[in-house]
Amino acid sequence: MPAIARRYATTTNVGRQPTPAEGSLALPVAWRRLRCSRIGRSEAWAMHSANRYDAIIIGGGHNGLTAAAYLAKAGLKVLVLERREVLGGAAASEKVFPGYTVNTGALDSGIFLPEVVAELRLEKFGLRFLQSQVVVTALQAEGGDLKLWRDPQRAAGEIAHFSTRDAARYPEYIRWIKRMAGVLRQVFLRVPPNVPHLSPGELFSWLPSALKVRALGRKDLMALLRALPMPLTDFMGEWFEQQAVQAALGAGGMTGVTLGPRASGTVFNLLYQAWNAGQAGFRASSFIRGGMGALAQALAEAARRHGAEIRTGAAVSRLVLEADRVSEVVLDKGETLSARIVLSSANPRHTLFDLLGAQNLDVRTVRELKNIRFRGSTARINLALGALPAFRGIDTNHEPQVSLAGHILICPSLDYLERAYDDAKYGGISQSPMLDMHIPTLLDDSLAPPGKHILCINIQYAPYHLRGTDWEEQRSNLASLTLNLLEEYAPGIGALVEHQQVLTPLDLEREFGLAEGCIFHGQMTLDQLWFMRPTPVLPPYRTPIANLYLCGAGTHPGGGVTGAPGRNAARLALRQIDHF
Repeated sequence: MPAIARRYATTTNVGRQPTPAEGSLALPVAWRRLRCSRIGRSEAWAMHSANRYDAIIIGGGHNGLTAAAYLAKAGLKVLVLERREVLGGAAASEKVFPGYTVNTGALDSGIFLPEVVAELRLEKFGLRFLQSQVVVTALQAEGGDLKLWRDPQRAAGEIAHFSTRDAARYPEYIRWIKRMAGVLRQVFLRVPPNVPHLSPGELFSWLPSALKVRALGRKDLMALLRALPMPLTDFMGEWFEQQAVQAALGAGGMTGVTLGPRASGTVFNLLYQAWNAGQAGFRASSFIRGGMGALAQALAEAARRHGAEIRTGAAVSRLVLEADRVSEVVLDKGETLSARIVLSSANPRHTLFDLLGAQNLDVRTVRELKNIRFRGSTARINLALGALPAFRGIDTNHEPQVSLAGHILICPSLDYLERAYDDAKYGGISQSPMLDMHIPTLLDDSLAPPGKHILCINIQYAPYHLRGTDWEEQRSNLASLTLNLLEEYAPGIGALVEHQQVLTPLDLEREFGLAEGCIFHGQMTLDQLWFMRPTPVLPPYRTPIANLYLCGAGTHPGGGVTGAPGRNAARLALRQIDHF
């Protein structure tokens, strides 16, 4: 049994910047012409020692594995080092309870890039996506629910039970969200410009994206620029009058963000969750057969198929510098490895402070890294249930795989969510938290024994920094509080619980390396995005050490299971590796 299961399972220099062509994600023709000579160099270089590689990837999460697969596909000798015994990082599936395969991190793969799936041919390696007909079932305090179907017309029909005006506005809202999220998606797919040292070439490389933004037209462009810094409550209030509708559509955008919905800039997170939403429009949502860990397995197999080596149980303890380059990667057991380039999918502060050492950085870089806001506020409880729970007002005997197979939300209003944040901002656990839940066994019954189910619960807000207490004391309190709230919406659910796993923000830090329990490797706020992620002083995906790159969620475009940081960083490294 993995360590995480045993511990928590219970019963009942900044280098050269890219040229114009390098700003694009398309592989340039020149690179293809150089590939054979590069591979030849790699093979000759690697012959010196079995412990020498073209590229070493620190971290076997989905971004690290994505980067590894792209680099290996390009013909490089690649090694992935994962500290844990399980691949996937915070998007893993583990045998937490006997007979159960449990997602111990991310719930949803909806914003994973289809470009990565196609370019790495992940379906060839067993990756299968699953979609529910209902994206969100929003439970109501008085009983019953609001179902937001993937089909916009059916969703509008459900909304009409709450407000005919809101139902009439819903199609227009979906069109607007899809259009704006589509524009942002083009930004997410590109390596950001190094704005503090912007060159004409970099500026030129962004011309295609700028034209797509301009194609919005003056009216929509102004609407987007106005919306991005808005509070979620104000934005949703301009579109819809009914609080249940506002919450069902907007609350998901607050997951992992340590802000309340009345905070400025929270609309961005709503659009971020919709960048790959397809027909549903308002929120991307899909799941994976075999659990989220199957994504990591497909990525790992794609990398191995191209010759990559992947080690688990291999923790990196430090990076050794020589002539302003990383010359050695030292493991905690003393083994020393070397590579032409090193990519780290760990959070930027851990990479540059703990592995490299702050003494090797200039004062400004150290200061900006210290100022990154993590402030995790999400906890997780996984329940093994003896049967499917009955939610008040929902007939689970009639196609429960339809009503309950998507996200199940407890957040009756955005005011409710703001009150939940009130507790957290003063160092307390939300007494009435938002619960974003999923029953993966309704779409994939192979994850549990016959007739049994798994309920995964993300709890918002559970702050990493508690006032006057700590998480060792509050673990059981968090579990009791959550189950008591669930009983209000699903009477008798407590009697169905056969096993439970509680992951506090402190656990997320210890087990997955999520600093301060932040699931995004840094808060997704406007001042920590695009060219300012992780900090304004660092060029995108680069560090002050020329052959050391960052490829995790702490880089552009940010957190969530996207593969974008790994893909972008690998593409940039491929274009620059001949300098090392």
